[in-house]
Amino acid sequence: MTSYIIRRSLQAVVVAMGVTVIVFILLHVLPGGPARAVLGPRADPERIAAFDAEFGLNKPLPIQFGVWLSQVLRGNLGYSYKLNQSVDALLAENLPRTIALVGMSTLLALIIGVPLGVYQALRRSRADDFVLSVLAFVFYSTPAFFLGLILILAFSVALPILPPSGPSGTQALWSQLPNMVLPVLTLALGIVALFSRYMRSSMIDTLLCDYLTTARAKGVRPSSIVAKHAVRNALLPIITLLGLALPGIIGGALITEAIFNYPGMGYLFWQAAQTEDFPVLTGVTLVVGVSVVVGSLLADVLYAVVDPRVRY
Repeated sequence: MTSYIIRRSLQAVVVAMGVTVIVFILLHVLPGGPARAVLGPRADPERIAAFDAEFGLNKPLPIQFGVWLSQVLRGNLGYSYKLNQSVDALLAENLPRTIALVGMSTLLALIIGVPLGVYQALRRSRADDFVLSVLAFVFYSTPAFFLGLILILAFSVALPILPPSGPSGTQALWSQLPNMVLPVLTLALGIVALFSRYMRSSMIDTLLCDYLTTARAKGVRPSSIVAKHAVRNALLPIITLLGLALPGIIGGALITEAIFNYPGMGYLFWQAAQTEDFPVLTGVTLVVGVSVVVGSLLADVLYAVVDPRVRY
């Protein structure tokens, strides 16, 4: 187990480094560059050259990347040209809100999706299973931005019971719970559909296993078979799915934050993309990429810990 964790951690470091290289190169070969974004499209070549020389943007990309990486390893993610604030401070301010949104949505999806999948497996091929499957496919295939607009029209316009925008960044999230409802629902509904479908499939396969047939033959109560044996084993793929679904959950959070003006990483990234604030774009992408790699690593390790049959 220890050797597996070490090997998997080293692989995660290599993947995270590859992500940083690709993101850095892609953002710095875009037309215009930071100088045009800060000085404006009418800036003369002399001012652009002075700006590039001041911030080291006139050096070759490998040298720029080496300087940037050394600063990142020291905890310095750069300085926002547009917001006149360090990227570290911006991330420290917005990252907890995104973690709250992703955490609440994922927890809600697990609370609803897992029991829903178990119920569908026990009621498979019946009318209610068919209806729930159709709804799951609808929610899973609906883009987050469209689902968010539908929820705003339904619960903020037609039935004005919930605010159409996310919480304000100047107040604590716990004091603005009504503003959290629509963003959390927008992100959670698609995840509920994903978890319920996987849980249904895993539960059906588990119920057909030989050891459960033996338990039924011995007279074990059906409720005990489902609760103590089937559900526990059927949950194992969900652990892996959490790691694999993390990129989609975070990507959905970025879109959801932009729709509801939610003051998190997604909204910060959206503003930085509009103003071509390259340090902020690089910092946000780096944090999201590393989060995905760490999430996948934790899912693999947790799967090995939970399932004693797994040997690496």
